[in-house]
Amino acid sequence: MYNFIALIVGLLFGVGLLLSGMTNPEKVIGFLDFSGLWDPSLAFVMAGAIGIGLIGFTIAKKKLVSYLKIPILLPATTTIDLKLVTGSAIFGIGWGLAGICPGPALVALGAGISKALLFVISMLAGMGVYQLVTVLRK
Repeated sequence: MYNFIALIVGLLFGVGLLLSGMTNPEKVIGFLDFSGLWDPSLAFVMAGAIGIGLIGFTIAKKKLVSYLKIPILLPATTTIDLKLVTGSAIFGIGWGLAGICPGPALVALGAGISKALLFVISMLAGMGVYQLVTVLRK
């Protein structure tokens, strides 16, 4: 049952990303371009997502298990450190340069948008480099 619900939620999320334009790099770059022809439509998408997320996390904080009886594991720390700030900056720079972020990239790849392939390969390579650096540090 869990896998079926995860599939349905994932498909719903993917359709939402497609319909909102989050898989279209030109639309995303238009949203990020404050000095040119700014496209505010994704601000409404983000506001809606933040609102739904706020409700979901508020409910989740009060529960130990989900409605499917799966343990809810929320982050244990709220510390803002150099690792978080650096990762956020790298994410933001990548989003601004490519016009796409990981979730929409996977949806775009699944929808057959060829531009997403290079992004997904680069994203996986970046994950691999991070894992390698983490292992070498230890």
